[in-house]
Amino acid sequence: MFRSSVNRDILSPISFLSRSARVYPDKVAVIYGELLFTYREFQARVHQLANALLAKGIGPGGKVVFICPNTPPMLEAHYAIPMIGAVLVCVNSQLSRREYLHIINHSDAKAVFVDNEFSPRIQPIVDELDKVELFVTICDDSCAPQLQGPEYEAFLATGATTPPAVEGIIDEDALIAINYTSGTTGKPKGVMCSHRSTYLHTVGEIIESSLGPDSVYLWTLPMFHCNGWGFAWAVTAVGATHVCLRHDLPQEIFGLIEKESVSHLSAAPNILLLMICYPEAAQVKLRRPLQILTAGASPSPAIIQGMEDIGANITHVYGLTELHGPHSVCAWQAPWVELDPDNVARMKARQGVPYTTSLHMAVVDPLTMQPVPDDGLTMGEIVMRGNNVMLGYYKDQEATDLAFRDGWFHSGDLGVMHPDGYIQIMDRANDIIVRGGDIISSLEIEEVIYRHPDILEVAVVSAPDPIWGEVPKAFVVAKLGRKPTENEIIEFCRKNHAQFKAPETVEFCQLPKTATGKTIKAQLRSREWLGLERKVS
Repeated sequence: MFRSSVNRDILSPISFLSRSARVYPDKVAVIYGELLFTYREFQARVHQLANALLAKGIGPGGKVVFICPNTPPMLEAHYAIPMIGAVLVCVNSQLSRREYLHIINHSDAKAVFVDNEFSPRIQPIVDELDKVELFVTICDDSCAPQLQGPEYEAFLATGATTPPAVEGIIDEDALIAINYTSGTTGKPKGVMCSHRSTYLHTVGEIIESSLGPDSVYLWTLPMFHCNGWGFAWAVTAVGATHVCLRHDLPQEIFGLIEKESVSHLSAAPNILLLMICYPEAAQVKLRRPLQILTAGASPSPAIIQGMEDIGANITHVYGLTELHGPHSVCAWQAPWVELDPDNVARMKARQGVPYTTSLHMAVVDPLTMQPVPDDGLTMGEIVMRGNNVMLGYYKDQEATDLAFRDGWFHSGDLGVMHPDGYIQIMDRANDIIVRGGDIISSLEIEEVIYRHPDILEVAVVSAPDPIWGEVPKAFVVAKLGRKPTENEIIEFCRKNHAQFKAPETVEFCQLPKTATGKTIKAQLRSREWLGLERKVS
């Protein structure tokens, strides 16, 4: 712990709001429908929330849960809660009651703010919440709170618009947020983020996305996901404008892009898919260049090309919740302009190089921890270290030690290092398919299938086989109006790849997705293997 001095200051993203409110007091900070807040008004509302929480006895170290879509209260929480030394816990709005129960109790939350749309999921578990002393219901329109406690605007009105009477952030290594993992391989783990790491990650986002004071950022990425990859703070830091959006509907996204002259947005590939499939997408006229960051999965060449046909520029980033979101970016190289569109799309789908503020990223042999050759072929585990790595998992030292072994954060992703220094994910460790003695990357097969002109989305998983033990199976979504057959897809793979890597079967269906747009391969894989278990039993 240290205090500010003449040559060193506390690093906290909370400072970004006070600067922008001073520099751009009358500039529009937040747009939500017809609602507008200037930076002066935004700061006043943040102060009100902070003071109202203090009056309820919530201060340093207190955990405050927010279950809320991308509306102004969620933005205000990113400043008001850390401002008083409390800890923000943004929770996925698409969870089940039991998942909410686990996260709220595990985080030791003292207050829970819930948007009225989701409060029915919390109401049945209220009596099981161990430490919660305050419930607040957030309503966009007039509505009766469904939880015992005040409505958000009424609660805000109890707080003064002046800065809260607290000492401020005195330890930059103190917690600013706990973000829970998706829990696809077990119970969600609480990722601890500090003021310092969040500040530095936010600066990295500003650099890599080229945010500036004239930027207009559309909230298509959930703020509950890694605090919107840090953009809840980054947009404010440069004095840009937040455009809030409750639901990611393509007509609303395109309408706001045009109406508000949006310059930036971040989105998982599933949101981009919705956009390019929107019937009127071809008629959209962008009023200014649109920069899009996407992650969550490698975007297919069809998605990249589809968005660029609209006029957007796609940049692929890669990271995990444990890294505050993106850690690497597929930085554009001028010589790529000479490549044909398919090769450009493949280059842009790679996970790339570390952020300016991340620096440390390698592909290593998981047993020896030695770097693999940069031949684009030899697989190893992707590991990272640096300023944006989490402090650890909340109340889980064993999982923290496992993730931090050998002085690196272990991602669990398998990848290769290309000769140009760009990393490419080949698979998650548990998504590798072992066909007899052959190791097959599911992502490698997906990349081949994506080249088929009729394919929009694909996921490949292992399926049981009486001869080989397991073989690849492809789940495919065809482009609108196209009707490829199973045999056609399999033959396409055999002609364009090693024949033994071709899927044995192809199923046409919609792919299950998480709320952040990741395809839930575990669900597809479990379905295949569960069927075998039933036959055996």
